[in-house]
Amino acid sequence: METGTRWLSPEQQVAWRAYLLGTARLMAKLDEDLRRFGIGINDYEILVRLSESPDRRLRMADLADRLHQSRSRLTHTVGRLEAADLVRRTSCTSDKRGVWAELTEAGFSLLEQAAPYHVEGVRENLVDLASSDDFAAVGRVFDAVSEHVGQR
Repeated sequence: METGTRWLSPEQQVAWRAYLLGTARLMAKLDEDLRRFGIGINDYEILVRLSESPDRRLRMADLADRLHQSRSRLTHTVGRLEAADLVRRTSCTSDKRGVWAELTEAGFSLLEQAAPYHVEGVRENLVDLASSDDFAAVGRVFDAVSEHVGQR
């Protein structure tokens, strides 16, 4: 009976499973590496996004969108970072419903300490394992995935 399903070829299945396992292991390793600084990979990404933003701050809704996290999950995570004095939340004066997440000096200092170790981990466990052409291909594939899935 024909279902019309376009099953993965054996080669595609191997690649798909390698992606799933490799991604899970890579993220776990990068998270573990950052624990020495008292943060995890999700915390680190929040600090990075804030550090790259004007005045080191973003509206919580924009930060959630950029990280592709639910607003409730982000609120919980930012609450932990706020308790550690790494991030501060302030009201948006132009929109009473809006809330800013701001990187504190302590948060920026921690990011400056953690970033070299994190980048080395990314290099050692991903970038340096691929040729420059293969790594560029990964970037192109996931740009296409992001664009395609983001349109739904």
